[in-house]
Amino acid sequence: MSDTRGTLAVVGAGVIGLSVAWRAQQAGWAVTVIDSHPSRGASWAAAGMLAPITEAHPSEPGLLRIGLESAAMWPEFAADLNHESGQSCGFREDGTLVIGYDRDDAEYIRRLAEHLREWNLAAEPWTTAQRQVNAPAIAPMVAASLFVPGDHSIDNRSMLGALQAVTDRHDVPILRSRVRSVTPTSVELVGGDSFECDAVAVCAGIDSIGIIPELPVRPVKGQIIRARTGERTGELLTHTIRAHVRGRSVYLVPRRNGEIVIGASVEERGRDTSVTIGPISDLLEDARLIVPGIDECELVETWAGLRPTTPNNMPIVENRDGVVIATGHGRNGFLLSPWTAATVNGLLDEIRPAS
Repeated sequence: MSDTRGTLAVVGAGVIGLSVAWRAQQAGWAVTVIDSHPSRGASWAAAGMLAPITEAHPSEPGLLRIGLESAAMWPEFAADLNHESGQSCGFREDGTLVIGYDRDDAEYIRRLAEHLREWNLAAEPWTTAQRQVNAPAIAPMVAASLFVPGDHSIDNRSMLGALQAVTDRHDVPILRSRVRSVTPTSVELVGGDSFECDAVAVCAGIDSIGIIPELPVRPVKGQIIRARTGERTGELLTHTIRAHVRGRSVYLVPRRNGEIVIGASVEERGRDTSVTIGPISDLLEDARLIVPGIDECELVETWAGLRPTTPNNMPIVENRDGVVIATGHGRNGFLLSPWTAATVNGLLDEIRPAS
């Protein structure tokens, strides 16, 4: 597409930055992405749950609203990305099974089911017999289960690969540089160089606060495990599992390549990204109670990332003094990427309307 809008600098090449860059390029912007480590950080570590329903909380109706709005955009968003990239982004529409391990955990499931009924959101309690048919890898002694057909998943690394393929196909450059500061029409790089443009979008996750220090965003650490099924296990899971085990939360997200992502801790540790034994052990212990067959899986990787989180868990997507900001997505970066890209494009329209 020819340039009809002007030049746009997108700071950040995680899922939010690359999604914004892709949709902006489609809208006619000449886009340059700037990131010293493209497709790493929180996006690389994510499990890829698209779960506005099972992670809904009564005190966060605004987050549920935009989560459902973005979830409704996902099928078209994924189909477009698959077509333009020429590869699969790993979108799965298998639904999510919420598990309560003991009686106290079952009470949590009961309250969640009540909330979902109040919000007219689809959820179906599964009996032990239904679990044995539809999710036979689940331990038979779990106390309760609730199937939510509207919560899905994305393979985070496949999606990042597809987004990078799109930028390559459309000749969108990615400058591997660190950003010191921005104005509405320029990006100053560490080292003294600057990039002049017609508009700037800061989509740099937790690194956004290094560029705009007054943003109310903090890092929340999450540690995660990747395992791989093999000949002895076969395909263990066909649904995402979100389990509550003795008051703790663990999820298991299957991939089409045979991997299972197990996550994730929630830790207030500043910028620490070390992988530590305690949280990893807790995740494995809880996952093994719910899906005993993971004992036979190969341990592929452990990883830690920093979720950019706001005090009210709502993302910051706004025009601030002429600079568009999209950060603070917390656990919901992949879920909210279609909504965020569309919202940012609307804000860019205000800055420089299409001719």
